[in-house]
Amino acid sequence: MWPRLSIVAGLVVGVVVAFGIFAGILAFAPEPPVPSIAPPSFSLAPSSSTRAESAATPAPEGSAAAPIPTSSAPAARASGTSAPSGRAGLFHVGESAPALVVPQVGGGTIDLAALRGKPVWINFMATWCPSCQDELPLMNGFAARYGDKGLVVIAVDVREEEGMVAAFARRLNVSFPMGLDVDGRVSTRWGAIALPIHFWIDAEGIVRDGALGGIGPEVMASGLRTIMPGIDVRP
Repeated sequence: MWPRLSIVAGLVVGVVVAFGIFAGILAFAPEPPVPSIAPPSFSLAPSSSTRAESAATPAPEGSAAAPIPTSSAPAARASGTSAPSGRAGLFHVGESAPALVVPQVGGGTIDLAALRGKPVWINFMATWCPSCQDELPLMNGFAARYGDKGLVVIAVDVREEEGMVAAFARRLNVSFPMGLDVDGRVSTRWGAIALPIHFWIDAEGIVRDGALGGIGPEVMASGLRTIMPGIDVRP
């Protein structure tokens, strides 16, 4: 019996020793390297083919496609075509000009309706406005060059007394009529949101172009071309 017990005990001790050796190997063996996997890259910009497919795919029925903003106002002025709706709303482009009846500096009355049949350039301004002081001499030049073509140039001063406006006109040698919108009602009717502001009205009484102030001779000539077809208007 004792020899059997010795054999069994030897086997148990051998198993324990083998397990201990195996555990030691696992504890001190270096960890295998973990392969580095780069995350996939994503581009927010569509490829040229994706853009082409998107452009060729019509918008779903009932949805509104976002318009691409463009600057078409200068091109419209140069070509004489109708202006975008935004300009039409601001300057009444394509509409009959609002009524304009104001007292004239030095006496008399300026009535736009009485000028039907002639191209008219109206400028709402004020003596305190630096841009107005720069623009009026330029307007003088256009009035002198194209007056024999029927052009009528009018400046309407907003909310100032006649004496101040008359002195201002003399200092700048203004050669065209100046009106007085003393209470601001006329400029409000025209939507003159800032001074100076220009409107070009054709012989039929239709506003064909407009511009906020601080403009130069190029923009002035462009506006005049819309109301003087066939005339070679130069800056």
